[in-house]
Amino acid sequence: MIEIVYRYKNVTNKVYVKCEHYNLTGSIKDRMALYILQQAYRSGKIKQHDIIVEATSGNTGIAFSAIGKALGHEVKIIMPDWLSKERINIIESLGAEVILMSKEKGGFLGSIALSEQMAAGDPSIFLPRQFENSYNAEAHEKTTAKEIWMQLQAIDINPDAFVAGVGTGGTIMGVGKYLRSKNPDIKIHPLEPAESPTLSTGYKVGSHRIQGISDEFIPAIVKLNEMDPVIKVSDGDSILMAQKLARKLGLAVGISSGANLIGAIRLQNQSEKPLNVVTVFSDSNKKYLSTDLMKEEPVKPGYISPDIELLDYDAINRM
Repeated sequence: MIEIVYRYKNVTNKVYVKCEHYNLTGSIKDRMALYILQQAYRSGKIKQHDIIVEATSGNTGIAFSAIGKALGHEVKIIMPDWLSKERINIIESLGAEVILMSKEKGGFLGSIALSEQMAAGDPSIFLPRQFENSYNAEAHEKTTAKEIWMQLQAIDINPDAFVAGVGTGGTIMGVGKYLRSKNPDIKIHPLEPAESPTLSTGYKVGSHRIQGISDEFIPAIVKLNEMDPVIKVSDGDSILMAQKLARKLGLAVGISSGANLIGAIRLQNQSEKPLNVVTVFSDSNKKYLSTDLMKEEPVKPGYISPDIELLDYDAINRM
């Protein structure tokens, strides 16, 4: 975990960030994948040599490929064909099979439907079902959230708000539940792309470039009535912030991490009182080297990242 110091509108402030891009496969999804498999083994829902099949936008597929292979499983990943080629290459490098779904075949929803069809015809297939599996959120409640709380308590910081982009919803629901058990007044803000505000509308609308969040639908585990207002962030602004994090602080993170930091900074600067805001860096930039993250992004009206000066960061010891 780190404490990022920044200056915006002539005010210097701090944001606290859980650095999940340093995990085994470079994303926060490692926690969920390991926890779901642990629980499946304990309950007998998965057996040795069963086949793991999952629909994903990439990071979950990489996590299940790595952990599944380590446990001796064949792994098949179904994902939309418009995601970064690095995702596909990494999954295949881990020995898993990739099945690509075009928009004509249903994209994300088509990927989920195909996984269910495959499992219905083969009892040896195990489906993690990340979008509806309660163990997804529980993984973050029992690990990510506890670490956040303990690390901040060690430096005498009480979090006032948590901000995170919503893909499956596991992070926001799990971390939010635990932090609320410690501080009932804490604000839990989901984040989504301004260009594709699925959470706000309730259905898929528009398109965006923040891979890993806003996957065409609201997952079953996401309970918007248990959270505070949704924060919208432009994908272009998110790209600019991710680029700035790498170039100014040496933090090689993905586009959703840039979005999360912008969301946290916006929340702080819209508040009438000082806020201790926490967010996460969900993954590294290694899966985005063929995307717009590596191109010059034009600045548009309303973007705040060009006006944010990233000054420094300090590590917060893991307890």
